[in-house]
Amino acid sequence: MSSLAPLPVGAASGVIYFGTPDVAVAPLRALVNAGVNVELVVTRPDTRRGRGAEVSHSPVKRAAAEMGLPIAHDLIDVSVSDTRGLLGVVVAYGRLIPVSLLTHIPMINLHFSLLPRWRGAAPVERAILAGDRTTGACIMRVVEGLDTGEVYRKCEIDIGDTDTAVELRNRLLDIAIPLLLDVVTNGAGAGVPQTGQATYATKITSIDMEFDWSAAAEKLVRVTRIGAGHTMFRGKRLNIRNARVIDAPVSLVPGEFLGLCPEGVIVSTGHGSLCLLTVQPEGKPAIEAAAWARGARLEQNELFG
Repeated sequence: MSSLAPLPVGAASGVIYFGTPDVAVAPLRALVNAGVNVELVVTRPDTRRGRGAEVSHSPVKRAAAEMGLPIAHDLIDVSVSDTRGLLGVVVAYGRLIPVSLLTHIPMINLHFSLLPRWRGAAPVERAILAGDRTTGACIMRVVEGLDTGEVYRKCEIDIGDTDTAVELRNRLLDIAIPLLLDVVTNGAGAGVPQTGQATYATKITSIDMEFDWSAAAEKLVRVTRIGAGHTMFRGKRLNIRNARVIDAPVSLVPGEFLGLCPEGVIVSTGHGSLCLLTVQPEGKPAIEAAAWARGARLEQNELFG
């Protein structure tokens, strides 16, 4: 910690903002709207997508350009002659900040978990998948270790049974942005070291989103709350966008089609039954599961997975 640049005493004279995805746009706008001097916005490089290889800008870059803010794409481009009173603000930037930069510019990070639980890339998604009942957000010091810095502000909320990752992040933003503004405009004050058992929120992969029909129905519902789950049906991929636990007869064979109900398609799991509400067949748009099932003419005892 002794090699890190000292945090400003009181209000920061200016901010260098590090962020990339949608979730990092609202905090940036809040800083600008509060009159904070945002000297530079650092975001991930542009990407090329689609058949035409069109250039795609990050959500933060688009917002920064709209507000007329200077933009950089690489940490080596962060060059400020006078760093006195300057503060780096990191929100879902997507890369580790090197110690060489932390020795020149003090930085804080808005992280969406109750540290030290769920350090890392996907804290909101991992909290939902684990069935956590509460989560929160922390304003912490950026240090060399992954999300290990002392905490300056913290807030906590309950996780609802139907909260999606998007909804939960938005709720966290609503209560965390005022804390971020407080640190930037009034100073961080004394930090509190993290205590307790650390867990790590690794990036969500396709494996995480694959339906394991031997799991409990409630666990499979959690998958759909962080994105589209997927399974195989008749040799083709089937995305499952929405589902719920249903009180229905259970088969001894996980993944077995049990029948239809007004809401959708009933499938057996390792514990309980699942009602598929919205699905997306391979190469086709999303559709209500009941309508898909009628068109596909599902047969009793067919298997998913």
